[in-house]
Amino acid sequence: MTVAVLSLGSNLGDRRATLQGAVDHLLEGDGAPRPVALSPVYETAPVGGPEQGAFLNTVLVVDTEDTPRALLDRAWAAERAFERVRKVRWGPRTLDVDVVVFGDVRDDDPVLTLPHPRAHLRAFVLRPWLDVVPDAVLPGRGRAVDLLARTLADDPGQELRRRDDLWLVLPGEAGR
Repeated sequence: MTVAVLSLGSNLGDRRATLQGAVDHLLEGDGAPRPVALSPVYETAPVGGPEQGAFLNTVLVVDTEDTPRALLDRAWAAERAFERVRKVRWGPRTLDVDVVVFGDVRDDDPVLTLPHPRAHLRAFVLRPWLDVVPDAVLPGRGRAVDLLARTLADDPGQELRRRDDLWLVLPGEAGR
């Protein structure tokens, strides 16, 4: 088994329902990853791209027997299930699922660069990840807590607001 970190975001439609549906989709079916942790939900300002509404973001940590590419295919299948449209880079979207980390794999493959090439610059990835893995390390970049402090100092526009009024649950948990 390999521990992988997935970042999920949505800024169109019923964002919370989309994130919950994506978590369910990612963890269902034969060979599905086993959930380790699901972060709280954060509302975040968009980073880059055209003007658009705020995102809801979460991080899902899983144990998987998949290859990195198979996990990416599962992420893309979830995006398709929620009608993700790729017209404008960093534009509004119903769902965005990124493979942030896959064990300690480092790979420059243009289809799936690992770790995610901008994760160290994204508070919406680092903050929720730290909520569920306080000692998280981004391979080749360092401790997530240090990366988050640097990111927020360099780019204070990356506003995050923890949404304790919105919650997601792992399949089989109470509170559905």
